[in-house]
Amino acid sequence: MELQNISTTSLPHLLNITRRITFSWYDYLLFTIVLGFSCLIGVYFGCIKKQNTKKDYLLGGKQMKVWPIAISLVASHTSGITVLAIPADIYRFGIGFWQGCLSLCFLHLITAYIFLPVFYKLELTSTYEYLALRYDEKTRMMASALYAISLLLFLPVVIYVPCLGFAAVTGFSVHLIAPIACGICVFYTTIGGLKAVVWSDTFQFTLTVGCLIVVLWIALKKAGGFLSMWCTALEGHRLDIDFNPDPTKRDGFWAVVIGLTVVFSAQNSINQGCVQKLLALPTVEKAKYSCLLYCIGCIIVKTIGVLIGLTMYAIYAGCDPFTTKQIARNDQLVPYFIMDIGHKVPGLSALFFAGLFCAALSTLSANLNCVAGTLYTDFISKMTPRTSEKTASDVLKLLVITAGLGAWLMVFIIEHLGGIVQLTVSLKGIADGPLLGIFTIGLLSRRFNSKGAFYGAISGMVFMASLFSMTKYYEKQGYLAFDSKPLSTDNCTYHYSFNDTIRTKPKSNDDIFILFRVSFYYYTLLGAFITVLIGSMISFFTNNDDDPVVPKKLLSPIIYWMYPDEDEDEEIEASKNNGDYHNVQQAMQHITTNNTTC
Repeated sequence: MELQNISTTSLPHLLNITRRITFSWYDYLLFTIVLGFSCLIGVYFGCIKKQNTKKDYLLGGKQMKVWPIAISLVASHTSGITVLAIPADIYRFGIGFWQGCLSLCFLHLITAYIFLPVFYKLELTSTYEYLALRYDEKTRMMASALYAISLLLFLPVVIYVPCLGFAAVTGFSVHLIAPIACGICVFYTTIGGLKAVVWSDTFQFTLTVGCLIVVLWIALKKAGGFLSMWCTALEGHRLDIDFNPDPTKRDGFWAVVIGLTVVFSAQNSINQGCVQKLLALPTVEKAKYSCLLYCIGCIIVKTIGVLIGLTMYAIYAGCDPFTTKQIARNDQLVPYFIMDIGHKVPGLSALFFAGLFCAALSTLSANLNCVAGTLYTDFISKMTPRTSEKTASDVLKLLVITAGLGAWLMVFIIEHLGGIVQLTVSLKGIADGPLLGIFTIGLLSRRFNSKGAFYGAISGMVFMASLFSMTKYYEKQGYLAFDSKPLSTDNCTYHYSFNDTIRTKPKSNDDIFILFRVSFYYYTLLGAFITVLIGSMISFFTNNDDDPVVPKKLLSPIIYWMYPDEDEDEEIEASKNNGDYHNVQQAMQHITTNNTTC
């Protein structure tokens, strides 16, 4: 297909489109219905199907269904950031991120057969309870605090992005929209618990995916069909796959597949929000099935985002909006695209921003619920061990309100910090690597002790923070930059000053130490590797023959073949030796009730 046959909207016409994209009465009605229905779900589960116990509030009474849990998992990991970022990344750098769908296949195997059987057998409310059983309370508290802090930094970003887009098309202030959105989400999460989160996620996810499908269908029609889009993307090198094992390649096949496998494992296999929902299912077999559906759903959603990115390139292949400076940042590309293709379709812009808002609300509600569970289980319950179930449920609701209020207040800071989204995601990666390291090695080895876990994780975080800081320094100095795929302005139907679009060529980065040039996809893997390496060395020199043997129940089933003659009841003796009588009672109850399940 000839690129000359592809034209784009003229700049004056686009400005007219931008002015016309304001919300009408039916757009506001759509928003009211979406947010109102989410509130009604919370009212139903909070007032009619009341959640009066901690088990009901956090685990849905362990009577949740497979499909709603799977859909809720996909929804909570499909934030507004994802909806905006993936298509723009594909447009600029090609289908490298699409290779991560292979990582999702590996994610299911890792979660279902290494992590999930252990967490399910122990019936943990917080995944960080495992660290107390496997190592000690100090390691658990460190991990829980890091998780809570990283999550509280991420939540305001999740809500800020769609609020910013909504403000652009309605004229309302972000400061007015953000508290309303946070308030609605906090309301139905607070009174409804996990069941409200799961069912509202199911509704919101359906709308989000429907929005993306409609946008893709309209865009493909404008691009001349799927085959025409694919040929244009092929000619523009957007479908290139680089099998070079060089770790400095941004989107190399091995960097993406290996790196994202580790990243997804850290974000799902040990993530409180993901594991908490899987534990709400009545059997481990149903939890594994739901995990499989979740991975398939993520592949479908990411594929839709990739196809939207390729279609955007097919439409703008001859007149790149970056080069012509119609947009300046990646996160502006998708809204610009919606303005361009959807101005003749009534309600499309409202549908898109409603879907964007739903993606944000589903992520926010899920994380509010799980951060409340983590803070209560790992901190507050330690100070009030004899709290009744009703009081525990009330405290959890108060924690949700507090976290939501903190997320709203943080919006006032985020709007002045520029690239806070990239900073927040990077900082979460710094913590995720060490956490994944101590979880994984704890499940797969008895030789790794509490000192190794604690100091190994700290060493891993310090190392990754230093690596991140130095890499950002070189980026600011212009030594580190990733070149995008070829862009063209040959077919623009309007005039602009070419001199204004000349880009400064990046400085050579060949003299920079290779560690600072490693693809960011490997960051989580590096953090886990450093943690395990240093932790193993510390464990080797501090292990004593008198140390209690790690109970078989705390190890992953995939290594049970190494200990064929041992009994899982050893957990009781190990807990007695540690003086943890609360865990002794739990262990006895778990062995009695769950011996046949797993």
